[in-house]
Amino acid sequence: MTFSRSLFLSLLGSVSLLAQAGRGPGFGPPGPPPKLTKISENIHLIENQATSMSDLVAYGGNLTIYTTAAGLILVDSKNAQIHKDVISKIQSVSNKPVRYVVLTHNHGDHAGGAALFESEGAQLIISKKDRDNMAKAPNPAWLPSFGYSGAATLSLGGTEVQLTEMRGHTRGDTVVYFPAERVICAGDLVTYPWDDIPLIINYADGGNWTDWDQSIRTILSMDWDILIPGHGHPMNKQQLTDTHTRMLHVMDRVRSLNREKKTQDEIAQTLVKEFNWGSGPAAGVLPGMIAELR
Repeated sequence: MTFSRSLFLSLLGSVSLLAQAGRGPGFGPPGPPPKLTKISENIHLIENQATSMSDLVAYGGNLTIYTTAAGLILVDSKNAQIHKDVISKIQSVSNKPVRYVVLTHNHGDHAGGAALFESEGAQLIISKKDRDNMAKAPNPAWLPSFGYSGAATLSLGGTEVQLTEMRGHTRGDTVVYFPAERVICAGDLVTYPWDDIPLIINYADGGNWTDWDQSIRTILSMDWDILIPGHGHPMNKQQLTDTHTRMLHVMDRVRSLNREKKTQDEIAQTLVKEFNWGSGPAAGVLPGMIAELR
């Protein structure tokens, strides 16, 4: 299955009109292909060289590789159109087979290459709620065969990986925790840095800012050193705390502007001026945010 540019952006919903028109911050020709970054002895990251919307559309989100004695576990799949490059990078890390691919959520920049991995023998895993999101898309060409609810544990090669279903970016985001490595993958519950690819909620797929807040609080309570976001650079707990706090200020400001009966345009202008948030892709989620926080 290949996700077209328009299908991918329809899954993001809030970005689609901007991207299809080629407008908005960060759109333009993509940069060089993604690079391979070593996170720990057993974890590598395939990340875009530029944290821009153009690279996001061309290449997809972050892909994490976890090496075990019995094979590999991947978190997300990037886009189908760069699958050969992804496989080349994976094979430069290990010649062991990919056993599992865990999808943090259903959007094409994270799930676009998943069907290809399944055709090559990997077991695909996603939360049941986000599998349902995939199923309701117009004419879905493929669905993962397995959807879990609440929490799940993968055991492979004597190692354990913990999956926890949370709500925020979508109704069924999966947070992946590697306890032995003290590394966590948060999908699009987190994007970093702030000014490049903004945090957004996908209301069409059941996302919610209030639950996003609770999900980030839960992640911060977990025992980890490195967090891999859905887009952007790995971060530490202080950086996530700062990002969370900044977004809470945005939410509080929306509440106060609602009380003042400000229009959507006035709210957007205030948020851009005070927080550098609310333009570009974030503009698409602002109506839902205003309604939620009214």
